[in-house]
Amino acid sequence: MNSRSLVLVLAGLSAVSPFATDMYAPGFPRIADSFGVSGAAVQFSLTACLVGLAAGQVVLGPVSDVRGRRGLLLGGSGAFAVLSLVCACAPSVAVFDVARLLQGVAGGAGIVVGRAVISDLFSGVHAARRLATLSVIGSVAPVVAPVSGGLVLGLGSWRLVFVALAAAGLALLGAVWRWVPESLPAGRRGAGGPRAALRATAGLLRRRALVGYLLVMGCGLGALFAYISGSPFVFQEGYGLSPAAFGLVFAVNALGTVAAGAAFGRLAGRVRLHVLLGVGVAVTAGSMGTLVALLAAGVDTLLLTWACLFGLTSGFGVLLPAATALALAAGDDAPGAASGLLGGAQFALGAAAAPLPGMLGGGPALSTAVVVLGFTLLSAAAFAGLVRSWPYG
Repeated sequence: MNSRSLVLVLAGLSAVSPFATDMYAPGFPRIADSFGVSGAAVQFSLTACLVGLAAGQVVLGPVSDVRGRRGLLLGGSGAFAVLSLVCACAPSVAVFDVARLLQGVAGGAGIVVGRAVISDLFSGVHAARRLATLSVIGSVAPVVAPVSGGLVLGLGSWRLVFVALAAAGLALLGAVWRWVPESLPAGRRGAGGPRAALRATAGLLRRRALVGYLLVMGCGLGALFAYISGSPFVFQEGYGLSPAAFGLVFAVNALGTVAAGAAFGRLAGRVRLHVLLGVGVAVTAGSMGTLVALLAAGVDTLLLTWACLFGLTSGFGVLLPAATALALAAGDDAPGAASGLLGGAQFALGAAAAPLPGMLGGGPALSTAVVVLGFTLLSAAAFAGLVRSWPYG
């Protein structure tokens, strides 16, 4: 087994669904015009995809503990490619929303099963570092995706975005076939069928520490998706940036996530994961608290908003891999089920958060900042509940 190729393929599987959720974000205004609907109606398609991602992971994670990993990865990649083409050809917003929901379910297989493969093959610091790679790519992808989307939109219709996603799905299908082995042989699989696997998931939910890490991670992802959903309107409508300039903002913020994730990879094994998690939580909440205070005081400038959001995305580069490693360690006896719960918490809260910036009154910067701050504070509250009971790490 080529470990580097394996991790690269799993990283691609972790990235393609976040690309599916956010690559089309710069085209929201065009999609609204194309279907003759409001901007809020287009944001609902993002929620549909996130709901699919959450449901797919909750179900497919424990199923993979019983049925194995490789088949689900192959089926999920192929279905993702087909459903991306359905999105590209959708004649109405209703068809588009249903296809987005199912696309999310298919894409969830790559995320949840990919994490389980890492848990099958690696342990300890080696697993944490590889999970950090997946987490950083998974968190950078939603930030970079709008940049790529902006470039595709410069070539033509918003439908080209989904053609590109279909091509990515086909490429991943071939990569899984070539480089990802079955990491869970029949002798190590759970007995009793899918129902038994789902009962194991219910058992994991009785573990206080695991639930705490799920909430820290899930609320953090809720903040990330509220930021992504609201940012096109903040920077393009609020500050008058072009799609290309908007892409530049996202690219710079992505560098913050990458740099912070690289620092996490170096520090893992030297610094307790709980300490790193606390740093990530503090940076995200502190950045957004600063931004809301400035906006409430009437200080509303592009550079200050951008700087605070850079702090937010940098905090994610530490928060997400730390919470992922700790949650999977807390459920290491059922890695597929634990991975499914992790993904379900992330994307369920992301789905709840995504449409909120568009629903609040006030300027786009303040409404987005308030929603993002609320989710970072919920993440901080969940972390505070864990401080006195750190059995893992």
